[in-house]
Amino acid sequence: MTAGGVDARDKELSLLEHLDEFKRRLVVSAIAVAITTSIALAFAIDIIKILLIPTGQRRLISLSPTENFSTIFHVALMSGIALAMPVLLYEVYAYIDPALHKNERRFLLSMGPFVLGLFVTGMAFCYFLLLPPSLQFLINFGGEVIENQLRASEYLSFVTTYILAMGLVFEMPAIIFALIRIGLVKRSLLTKARRYVFLGCFVLGAVITPTPDPFNQSLVSIPMYLLFELGLLLARVGAPRPAA
Repeated sequence: MTAGGVDARDKELSLLEHLDEFKRRLVVSAIAVAITTSIALAFAIDIIKILLIPTGQRRLISLSPTENFSTIFHVALMSGIALAMPVLLYEVYAYIDPALHKNERRFLLSMGPFVLGLFVTGMAFCYFLLLPPSLQFLINFGGEVIENQLRASEYLSFVTTYILAMGLVFEMPAIIFALIRIGLVKRSLLTKARRYVFLGCFVLGAVITPTPDPFNQSLVSIPMYLLFELGLLLARVGAPRPAA
């Protein structure tokens, strides 16, 4: 506590102090990703074998001398980012911590396990439910005249990005809940915007989904909208009622 009775982390920071704090948080995040990437690099071959399961194939092709190394490192990096997510989320929290009230700090800390659970659920949803039909459609499309041989760099970049992106998309309920809980957004405003959110989910689903067929697009769009509704439901149950 300072002499004025104010917690040290509640004090106002100058612009330079904000930039210095931001740089420090970035350095910690980068170190965390470097460590988890190094760990993932030791298991990169096993990770690639797991990522190949939805295709039904056992090997990929490489078309350049450096592709093997760059592809394996890319897989390790994306895996490292996923593994470092607890540290990355904490660094984001620690950066905004001085701007929060005591009850807001407790609330955000209590949401940590829920946020991580949503991230893991999103990645699992993509791997087990979205990837198999999407890949089968893409690989077999035009199979009468085209033999599809999966190139290592393109396939693994597509799959790892897709899985990581869906993990982030599944954070929607936590983001909506936090914004309403802290008071930055009103639940009534989001409720009135349901029809636009529904349309936006299908537009975004069409952009995210690698296939043009409505079935695979719906596999992405409908869960996205349900996540939005889950965020509203959590806000209705858990957000404080406004004072009379």
